[in-house]
Amino acid sequence: MENDKKKLLPEIPVVILCGGQGTRMRAVSEELPKPMVDVGGKPILWHIMKSYSHYGVKRFILALGYKGDRIVDYFENYYKHTHDYTMRVMHEEPQRYPISSKDEDSDIDEWEITFAYTGEYTMTGGRIKRVEKYINTPSFFATYGDGISNVDIRKLYEFHCGHGRIATLTGVHLPTTFGVVETDAGGSVISFREKPVMPGLINGGFFVFNHEIFSLIKGDSTILEAEPFYQLVEQQEIRVWKHDGFWHCMDHYKDYSDLNKMWKENNAAWKVW
Repeated sequence: MENDKKKLLPEIPVVILCGGQGTRMRAVSEELPKPMVDVGGKPILWHIMKSYSHYGVKRFILALGYKGDRIVDYFENYYKHTHDYTMRVMHEEPQRYPISSKDEDSDIDEWEITFAYTGEYTMTGGRIKRVEKYINTPSFFATYGDGISNVDIRKLYEFHCGHGRIATLTGVHLPTTFGVVETDAGGSVISFREKPVMPGLINGGFFVFNHEIFSLIKGDSTILEAEPFYQLVEQQEIRVWKHDGFWHCMDHYKDYSDLNKMWKENNAAWKVW
């Protein structure tokens, strides 16, 4: 069964929007693009890619923007960044000798990563449009470079193929950061709910698009979640995959702290691999 999963979606690429600056997280991301903010010692981008890789998705197109060279450097020097090694300094090129390896990294040897410089100020739709030339399949995945989840990528793709529309959006529940106090008419407290999940769904990313999505994007200034999505709704060409499981974005310093705490306490619900 595990081998079947790994062979499931090998040809379908996932576009990851990696242009964010993390302006609301200056304490940890001043010198980093947002997807490079770490969780458990690895960039959140790595966690996203591992989630897709678990379901056999091995082709990644990284739509780079702010400090995109830091992302390129990370993967070009991946072994150096993630393993212990001994270096012998010589007159010529230094030689490195590995002295440790990590099982959790073994599958990255199968990854094919396309680094696409899509502009520092390009909007989300524009970034999708700029990588059109790298999409050679009728459909493709897309997601943000700052959100992690335990969404079942296989079931998401099957849902998309089943309804036959242009787009599928993963809808997730938004947990509030405040407790809710419920009272009766006289003001007596009936109950107190700590950080309940709010009703309704929000856009959690983890999209599946057919090739027709490109025709709805005009250029760099197009915000994916604006005009293209409005047109999809009007044409009834978008469906929502409802995800009731774990979802979390890296938006504020508190998110950074919470996610790292989950990882440290071995409570990382997004770790499906």
